[in-house]
Amino acid sequence: MLDRFSIKAIRWPLAQSAKLLDSIGITANQTTLFGFALGFLALPALALEQYYLALVLICLNRLCDGLDGALARIQGISDAGGFLDICLDFLFYSLIPFGFVLANPEQNAIAGAFLIFSFVGTGSSFLAFAIMASKQGIDNPVYKNKSLYYMSGLTEGTETIFCFIAFCLLPQHFAIIAYAFGAACWFTTFTRVYSGFYTLLNKS
Repeated sequence: MLDRFSIKAIRWPLAQSAKLLDSIGITANQTTLFGFALGFLALPALALEQYYLALVLICLNRLCDGLDGALARIQGISDAGGFLDICLDFLFYSLIPFGFVLANPEQNAIAGAFLIFSFVGTGSSFLAFAIMASKQGIDNPVYKNKSLYYMSGLTEGTETIFCFIAFCLLPQHFAIIAYAFGAACWFTTFTRVYSGFYTLLNKS
């Protein structure tokens, strides 16, 4: 829901930073992989209850996620790069709640499992429509420079980042936040399935 606004706000600084990285030979795919490595380190940090360290790693991962797209727009958007980026993004999204489960299995296990279950709904509806939109030649009027169709919803990348920040700042309330955000994710899934189905039905 907030991505269209946050993308506009960060586009210029990301573009300037990407120009610098491009000038020293850093590629979009290298940035994607480096960002995922940083994000993955949040898993042991969370398991060890080092929440502020995990927060820094999460923010660095999201920074790299913005930079790889900006670099791709300079160096050339590719299907391979888009595929790598989206795969590692969804793995990263799932490992954060898993880290909180490892930190406190008794209190966080069911809430963490519910949130990951919810991510499966948002992720599968997002990717399934992107595949069909590509086959049908449906263009996205909002995100024109993406390698695949970005379907909007109540919970997008910006909301997920805010959720992860809340987890790290308020780890004692992980379960409540996870249930609330998971419910919002299911609202996103239902609306995406409904609108996606009827969009494709009317297109065929």
